[in-house]
Amino acid sequence: MIELRKDLPEIFEEFADARREAFLKVKEIKDQDIPVVGVFCTFFPQELALAAGATSVSLCATSDETIADAERDLPKNLCPLIKSSYGFAITDKCPFFHFSDLIVGETTCDGKKKMYEYLGKVKPTHVMELPNKQSEKGLELWYNEVIKMKEYLEDFLKVEITEEDIREAIRVKNAERSAIKDFYSIMKEDELPIMGLDMWHVLHGATFKFDKRAIPGELAGLKEKVLNEHKHIKGKKRILVTGCPIGGATEKVISAIEDNGGIVVAFENCGGAKAIDRNVEEGTDDPYMAIAEKYLNIGCACMSPNPNRRELLGRMIDEYKVDGVVDMHLQTCTPFQVESLEIKNFCNQEKNIPYIAVETDYSQSDIGQLNTRLEAFVEMI
Repeated sequence: MIELRKDLPEIFEEFADARREAFLKVKEIKDQDIPVVGVFCTFFPQELALAAGATSVSLCATSDETIADAERDLPKNLCPLIKSSYGFAITDKCPFFHFSDLIVGETTCDGKKKMYEYLGKVKPTHVMELPNKQSEKGLELWYNEVIKMKEYLEDFLKVEITEEDIREAIRVKNAERSAIKDFYSIMKEDELPIMGLDMWHVLHGATFKFDKRAIPGELAGLKEKVLNEHKHIKGKKRILVTGCPIGGATEKVISAIEDNGGIVVAFENCGGAKAIDRNVEEGTDDPYMAIAEKYLNIGCACMSPNPNRRELLGRMIDEYKVDGVVDMHLQTCTPFQVESLEIKNFCNQEKNIPYIAVETDYSQSDIGQLNTRLEAFVEMI
């Protein structure tokens, strides 16, 4: 395996360390009296926080450090993402939660909905009611929720979001999404300049960059350095990762693929392409409807039916010349687990490529099993 991480350019390291650096940066932001909105999901329209003069940060935790604390209140057989997030909140071990003025949740799953009730006793919490169907009625409901969220932010932060504010926020977020897409498109090449884990660190790190206007320039500089300075990797099986959100402890899945002859060329899941594949349409009469349409079209497994996931998945399989698909499930994440049959059939029958589903949690106890299964999968391709 070609090792690239020892000579990464400095800006690459900045993205890889972005989450740790953000722990310090969020205090600086608070010291400047900039409001912080803590969020749990890619369905939250970050344009609203930006237009209100606030910054938003992800509160989803990806470590088993506080799960034992969470299990004093929550069931043991609950999704580790929910337990970890709740545990970090109640133990006050997460700087992002600590400095958040407001928590925003969404009704993507029953476990998170109930958790938000408990979080509401710790910090002000607003829950957006997400419809479970991408339909005309669903869009109407979601549009109203976007308007309610705007009004809640205005009232809570004592600000007015003008039409100029929201249109500028749309432009900023569109530029950020486009820059991230342009950067990860380097993995479409036959000879690859970096490993998938390095790519993931950039994608994940970008979500913890608070200056959204600076991201396009930083990514353009990073792309140029990567393409000019790195050796090219070829001969490895090209893998696409889909399924539940990846990060922290679950990076072990990426490592298990890449330590055993594969390379992850595409991430369709949250944190990868799913949330940033489409931009908000600019120049429309009603920018809030444009926001509602963009976010409602995210192909999450909480949607039923969920054709947008298949559409994006199929497009990425073709564009990234994918040899096999790994579907990562967190334990007890029912929507993704149940949808796995449809995704398996789509990969095997419509795209004619191998598929494997792996279930994991935030512990390290299954690393050996993951290596064994994913080594066999890569060898089988």
